[in-house]
Amino acid sequence: MKELSEALCQHKKEPSSLIPILQEVQGIFSYVPKESLKEIAKYLKIPLSKVYGVVTFYSQFRFTKLGKYAIKVCHGTACHVGGAQKISEALLDELKINLGETTKDDLFSIERVACLGCCSLAPCVMINDRVYGRLTRDKVRKIIKEYRKRG
Repeated sequence: MKELSEALCQHKKEPSSLIPILQEVQGIFSYVPKESLKEIAKYLKIPLSKVYGVVTFYSQFRFTKLGKYAIKVCHGTACHVGGAQKISEALLDELKINLGETTKDDLFSIERVACLGCCSLAPCVMINDRVYGRLTRDKVRKIIKEYRKRG
């Protein structure tokens, strides 16, 4: 893990560097590899349990690699009322994965979020940086098929 060693060297060897280091590691790998936790703890001279605790406490960190197309399904109030659960079910059925997982081909990952701030488009999802709104099960299936064609 050459990249990890290089990232660690950019930070002071003090506990306050933990979150910036984790952010950088996630920036490099798109997730925080579990095997990196020991190295981070050793570098900062803090217990491994503390590093693990920070990664699991903050929702910005994840232990699984995101797919090429990261899908966020909004479950805010407007989306919930508008059918977010049905949209989630359609996506999970189409992708054959569960929330928080990535497809075997690393093409798609899916997560549930509290709000995307696009209430007038409810129900909606975001794929990478693009928002899709006023969704139905059929629209979701068409969108996924288009992304599959792109590869």
